[in-house]
This record gives sequence, C-alpha cells and structure tokens, in this order.
Amino acid sequence: MVEGNTPLLSVYGAVITVGIDVCHLGIRLLEAPMTLTSLTSSSTSRIGQRTLRQSLLIGALILTGCASVDPIPLDEAALNTQAKTDRSDAQRDVDPIKGAISLEEALARALKYNLDRRTRMMEEAIAFNQFDASKYDMLPKLVASAGYRTRSEFASTTSNLSSSPSISSEKDHAVNDLGLTWNLLDFGLSYSNATQNADRALIAVERRRKAMHNLMQDVRSAFWRTASAQKLRGEVKSAIAVAELALTDARTAEAEGLRSPLDSLRYQRQVLENLRLLEAIDQELSTARVELANLINVPLAVDLKVTEPVEILSRRMLELPVEIMENVAIAKNADLREQFYNTRIASEETRKTLLRLFPSVSFNVNARNDNDKYLVHNSWSDAGVQISFGLLNLLSAPTQIRLAEAGVALADQRRVATQMAILTQIHIARLQYANAIQQYQRSDAIWKVDDRIGRHITNREQADAQSKLDKVANNTAAILSQLRRYQSLAQAHAASSKLQATIGMEPEISSVQEMSLKDLQAVIGTAIKRWENGELPGGEKFATTQPNAEPAATALAVPATNVAAVVANKDQPQRPAAAPTLYPAPVKLSSAPLKLITDTKLSPRKIERTGTTKKWVVQLGAHRYPNLAQELVRRAGTVELPVFVETIEEGGATLTKVLAGPFATRQEARSARNKLVDQGLQGFVRSL
Repeated sequence: MVEGNTPLLSVYGAVITVGIDVCHLGIRLLEAPMTLTSLTSSSTSRIGQRTLRQSLLIGALILTGCASVDPIPLDEAALNTQAKTDRSDAQRDVDPIKGAISLEEALARALKYNLDRRTRMMEEAIAFNQFDASKYDMLPKLVASAGYRTRSEFASTTSNLSSSPSISSEKDHAVNDLGLTWNLLDFGLSYSNATQNADRALIAVERRRKAMHNLMQDVRSAFWRTASAQKLRGEVKSAIAVAELALTDARTAEAEGLRSPLDSLRYQRQVLENLRLLEAIDQELSTARVELANLINVPLAVDLKVTEPVEILSRRMLELPVEIMENVAIAKNADLREQFYNTRIASEETRKTLLRLFPSVSFNVNARNDNDKYLVHNSWSDAGVQISFGLLNLLSAPTQIRLAEAGVALADQRRVATQMAILTQIHIARLQYANAIQQYQRSDAIWKVDDRIGRHITNREQADAQSKLDKVANNTAAILSQLRRYQSLAQAHAASSKLQATIGMEPEISSVQEMSLKDLQAVIGTAIKRWENGELPGGEKFATTQPNAEPAATALAVPATNVAAVVANKDQPQRPAAAPTLYPAPVKLSSAPLKLITDTKLSPRKIERTGTTKKWVVQLGAHRYPNLAQELVRRAGTVELPVFVETIEEGGATLTKVLAGPFATRQEARSARNKLVDQGLQGFVRSL
C-alpha cells in the first residue's frame, strides 16, 4: 500500500515545490516591468527579460502538462491476461466436484460459490460500510492547515503622527492553523443521513435475500432438467439412430419399387417427423448441464453428473390455512420488508426538509501560528460562535414540505401495492403448486403407459419396415412422455420454490464463507425436510398465533403501526409509532475472546480452557451487529443449553459468533444441535 502510493506522494511534493517557485517567479515577473522602466542599465534589463522568459517557459510547461492526457485503448495481450486471471479468481477456493452431486449439494454450491450471489454480498458489505462511514459525519470538523505567503513589497503603514512608514509584516512567512468547528444543523442532517444509510444497508440485505430465493429457484429447475437430460440423452441418441436406419430402409424400398411411391413417401414423412421431434428434444436437453454448471460455478468443461433424489412432492404446505401463509409473508417477504424500509427513509427525508428551515448555529475554536518576526505574538488562539439563517429558504419551504410529504405518500402507496401483490402471489403460487403436482402425476401416469406400450412393441418386433416405423413412433412417444414428466416435475419444484420465496422461507445460514460445504449441505437438507413437513418459520408456535398478534413487528424492526395495520382486525386501534432510531442499535459487548451467556442480556462469564482436550460447540450464527446476536441468544435460551458469544475480526469488521456449548464429545454437540433444530434453529458442529 505504501509502495503503491510513493510515486503519488512524490508528485504531490513536487507540485507543492513548483507552486512555491511559481509564486516567487510571479513576483519577480511583476517586479520586472517596474525594474525595466526605472533602471536604464543594460544588465538590469537583461535580468528582467530573463525572469520574464523563465516565467513564460514554466507557464507553457504547465499548460502543456494539462493537455498531455491521451486516450489509451485496451491492449489485446492485457485483455487476455486479465481474462485468465478472472477465470482463475472465479474458481478460487471452490471445492472440486467429486462424483455425482445431489440436489442439496447443488443448492449449497450455488449459495457458496455463485458469482452473482457473491456480487450481492459485496453490495451488502458496501452498504454497511457506507452506513459506518456516515456515522463519522456527525463528529465536529477538525481541520489542520499550513500555508506559505509571499509578496513583492513589505506590508508597511503610515500614521498622522509620523511621516515615515512602519513595516508590519515580512515579505515571506508561513502560517499554521488547527481549527475545531461544530455545526448543530449539520449534526442533525448527518444524523438523519446515517439513519437513512442504516435502512439502505438493511435494504441491501433484503435484496440479497431476494437474489438467494431466485437463485435457489433457478438451481432446482436446472437440476431436474439436468437429471432428465442425463437419463434421456442416451435413449434419444439410440432412438435417432433407429429412426435414421428406418429412413434409409424406406428410401431403399422406394428406390427398388417394393411398395407404392405414395405409401413410401408417407412412411418417410412419419419417420422424418419423429426425427424432428427427437432432435428438438436433444437440443433442449443439451443446455441443461451448462446452465446448472454456471449456477453452481463449476467449469463448463466438467462432465457434470447429478444424483436423482426420491421424487417427493409434499402437499403438506397446501394443507396450511392461507391466512397463516399471509402472516408469514408479511413478516418475511423480502420485497415487502424493502418497502417498509423505503417508507422509513421517506419519513426521514421529511425531517431533513424541516431541519433545513432552522437557523444554522456553529461553534469554532482555532489555534494559529505565524512565523512573521514583526508579530508580537507568533502563536495565539481564538473562538467564536456564529448563527446564520437563509431567509429565502422560507419562500421554498412550503414546496419542499409538500414534496417530502408526497414522497412519504408515494412510499406508503408502494408498500400497500407491494403488500397486495404479495398476498395475490401467495394465492397464485399455491394454485400453481397444486396444479403442478396434478400435472406431474398425470404426466407420470402417461409415461408409465407409454413405457408399457414400448415394451409390448419390442416383444412383437419383426424385421420388416413397418415394425421399425412402429418402434420409432413408440420410442419417440415414450421419450416425449418421459420428457414431459421431467418437465412437469421441474415445474412443480419451481412452483414450490416460488411459494417459498413469496412466503420468505430460506435456510437459516449464519455465514456462508465460514461454513464448510458439507455443513451448508446439511443445513439445506434440514430446510428442505422442514418444507416437506409443512413447517413455517417459527414452527407450531407461529402457526397457532392469532391473526391479531404482531409476529412481524419484531422481525421487521419497523414502527408498529405499519405491521399492525396489515395483520390486525379493522376494529382494533393502532398503537402510536415508535420514535425512529439508528438501526441496528448498538449493544455493548466485552472484547474478551470467549464468554458464557446465562440470559438474553449477554451477561459474561469466562470459560476455562485447560489441557489439550478438544471441546465441541454448535455455532448458531455470526453477525456483524451485536443486537442481532442478542436476538439469536434469546431464541437459543429456550432450549436450556449453555450459550456463549465469541468475537473475531474478519475483513476489517468485528463479527459476533453465537455458540452453544462447549461439549466434551462431538456426539453431545450433535445431540444439542438436534434439540436446536427442533426449535427452528440451525447450526453446525465444530471444535474450539
């Protein structure tokens, strides 16, 4: 970092030196005409002309430097080198494929290695960094300055008491200042900006969640299409070969006149039609593997194989009341949560508009130094207070307030529209899922009938051309029905994923980078089983919640009136909105490496680590903000297991890990993890 900035610092110092020289030369240039006018000696004239030429030369060099920037096109060799580096970076830290992969492994690889998901995570990190940076804007401004001043003549003054002038300042002297300024209006605006940036960071979290839902939906669909391609491409190739042979026999029979030309042409047309269908199926199947490889970030040249799981399409989720799904969606849906945060941002913008109408009050304290020898005191300090008021702002105040209120109304309308759209999507997604299951069952029945027909045709096959046509036609029909079966299965899984995304269900993953691929695969497998069992976030406790309760109020961390207006009965009065605060709210945690949690207030107690015996823990999560870890500790406290937190530095940020344990053996840790899973919590076992 220092080596890369050394040339820049050198150039910066050179520019300052040249600037001081230019100041001196400028003064000499101003003195030159007076010298040339007042003095008649040739030597003095030559000095003035030399000074003028030097100044003009330096000015010309500066102007030439300003105009010396030219466009530099990309070099082909540099492009190729960078492309190779990018491909290498894309596959860095990616576990190699070992044999056929399951659906759970495909989803785990997509969540851990997908490049678009990595981009979303980086955008989320940038949003939180912007929030952290905006908090420093609320601090006073502390400015240090240093300068150099020069002039052609002494600063001299005269008085009525004396005709001789007195010198009050040197020609050349340096000044240094250190000033502290604090503006109350800027502080209020910076606080509002930090609040808005906090909500924007949380919006980035929701967008990352939405991208994760879409990614899982795409992976499930591509996985089943890859499974169908893996199973059918061999049969398709074989059927195409048989069809090509039947077409050759038909053309030979036509050439030898073994049957009428019209019958022969009709026969060839039927074979060609079957060939067209088979080739279309082959083309459709050929892209599935590449799409799946791209989604899970596997080199496209790898011969990717998948393990087809048991085809279970659970109807348990369809048995849940739709009102329960609506309540979960209000609390968990990423799009709706984003609109809640946008409403808070718009409300904060109204407060900023009102703040700008207030007078600006600023306080300043300065320490100054000047090496001018004519000054009695070369160092001194001063302080002051200033109030200013933009009178013309009053003219635009009504318009600005109306604009801010219109922004709030627009955000409210978007939130209402999004909520209604999500409720509609839940009903549509339920119907699509139910219809997809029915279509799959029907396609599966048709495929079984076509498969039985194909076996009968094979048993009755003879050597004549007509039997080959029957075989080609029935093979094509069997392959087409099996393809439609897989297509309907993929559509059913896509509908299931869409319903999950609309509700806002997702695997409870703490840190994808920190978890191993195997642990992440286990978490995803648990989440899929919970979905198949019809379990919503929160388990049975959430399912039995009354409609008037406010399950979304805690999850969303927004003013209570926003969520209460959605889930409460019309006759139930709304509670007043809570005052806005910076989110996430800070929670004081000690920086000790390991602490035991005995309640939800994160009260510490040190855990002794003695000897070399390995201890085992269950990691429940790793959060950037301690109050999120506190919420996870509160949930884990219901399981009656020891819970502690551990802080680490990662990427310049402090992460708070929530862990259960420690346990003497790995089996005890696994048993504790099973208890946590039963309560709707996720985690993985690791050693201390």
